[in-house]
Amino acid sequence: MDRKFTQDQKYVLVRKRVEKISKFYKHLASYVIVNIFLTAIFIAGDVNDGDTFSEALFDYHNYKIWMYWGIGIAFQALNTFGFNLFFNKSWEERKIKRYMEEQNNRR
Repeated sequence: MDRKFTQDQKYVLVRKRVEKISKFYKHLASYVIVNIFLTAIFIAGDVNDGDTFSEALFDYHNYKIWMYWGIGIAFQALNTFGFNLFFNKSWEERKIKRYMEEQNNRR
């Protein structure tokens, strides 16, 4: 069913979409800034507790928050951009063209 929207309705829909994208990028920026700060604190704490800098730098526990918060960021990205971010129509067309070329080259 094809819906007809007025200009005002289209504006509201587009504005909400832009706000959602803006919130995602703000969340992504805070993710990077806060995690860099926390990781630096964790590494400094490990060095203060007697670890060498390289041991503290490569300790998995200092980066767990990146992974757990990153899962949340990934879900928010999927919610914001949808699966079309990765698998859009142009991607499908490129894959079809590539597989057709492979089939033609086999003959």
